[in-house]
Amino acid sequence: MSKRPPRPPCKLDLTEGFVDAVELSPVTPVDKQNDGFESPSVLSAIRRTQKTREKIQFVTLCWFVYLEGWNDGSNGPLLPRIQEVYGVGYAVVSLIFVFACVGFITGAVSNVILAERLGFGKVMVLGSLFQVVAYSIEASGPPFPVFIFAYFINGIGIALQNANSVGYIASIRENAEVKMGLFMAVYGAGALSSPLVATQFSHLPRWNLHYLTSLGIAISNTIALIIVFRLKPQRECLAEIGIVDVDNSTSEHSHLRQIFANKDVHLLAAFALLYVGAEVTVGGWIVTYIIDVRGGGPSSGYISTGFFSGLMAGRVVLLWFNEKIGERLALFIYAVLAIIFELIVWFVPSLVGDVVAVCIVGVLLGPMYPILVNHAGRVLPRWLLTGAIGWIAGVGQAGSALVPFIVGAIAQKSGIKTLQPILVGILGLMTALWALASRGSRRPD
Repeated sequence: MSKRPPRPPCKLDLTEGFVDAVELSPVTPVDKQNDGFESPSVLSAIRRTQKTREKIQFVTLCWFVYLEGWNDGSNGPLLPRIQEVYGVGYAVVSLIFVFACVGFITGAVSNVILAERLGFGKVMVLGSLFQVVAYSIEASGPPFPVFIFAYFINGIGIALQNANSVGYIASIRENAEVKMGLFMAVYGAGALSSPLVATQFSHLPRWNLHYLTSLGIAISNTIALIIVFRLKPQRECLAEIGIVDVDNSTSEHSHLRQIFANKDVHLLAAFALLYVGAEVTVGGWIVTYIIDVRGGGPSSGYISTGFFSGLMAGRVVLLWFNEKIGERLALFIYAVLAIIFELIVWFVPSLVGDVVAVCIVGVLLGPMYPILVNHAGRVLPRWLLTGAIGWIAGVGQAGSALVPFIVGAIAQKSGIKTLQPILVGILGLMTALWALASRGSRRPD
């Protein structure tokens, strides 16, 4: 009687169905899924690789935001030369900001739809290509209507990239406040360095060649985005750095409808519009103010550098203060102090004193935008975070065009001396909006 062959030992796959049974938060480190199933050395190697990728992704997004700051910081020194070359006044030259505003709004609205259909990687590259086209047009020194239309194209590109990059960094929960502060500080670095170059070009016959430097940065930005993110959606890019992005929304409504139904989204977007508008207005019009009202000389363009130096420094140096007393209270303090120093610029007729006060205002304004984004991350649902922050950032970028245009239109009628009372009013309104925003309770999952 032959023996029955022995049955192979039963293998119990403990991992089968395990991941599905684990309730993952929307932003969950991937290596947590493997707890107990990988050796510590393997997990350590995986985590090191993820950390390296995270740093590369962060630096790549910082390069974009450097270009964004470079773009905004260029306007101040070039505005007087643009007026001279094209023979236009304050109101007409402010059409630059109008067209940029329309571009920003177009990009912000389009992003909510494009982000779902195309995905993070493709939208970022698309936005960067818009900027390449815009700078190519501007560098050719075209007629004024074509020149300002390029600002519309550039506005779309910046809005698309800004919305997605800010939302992406907000999804990285480890040291979120520090990362956001550093990211925004790089914007200040771009806005700090560009006036140094733009001021030199503003004195040259071919002033428009300044945009070739912007074009070079824009091309390198496109290449970096393609290489690092490889046109992938946000979920896959976050997975590469150990984060699982899960949509826990149980609503039957689309993300777009949920975003626009949220009260905090609109309050924070209004705050962003006024904040970014005030920031770019100071950087853009303060040079004209110093020249026309305080009698500054040709080197007045460097005042923009001082303002954006303060902006960059404030976003890094004041991180400890924000953490010590709480970001909500810190923003109230910064807003009140900024109003005081704007009043000094308004009422103290001192060229040196005004320059120092403008730099201090930059320091005080610096931390406000990172605080705004961090606050949004605390009060908004996680599954709406990227789209909502994208909308808030897009509206803020619209403010960078709308507010300077309003200032230019008023200055055309009443003089550039109206700059300071307008800024004081904007800062006061920002403070009121911040008081109305929800406190930083834990956002719903």
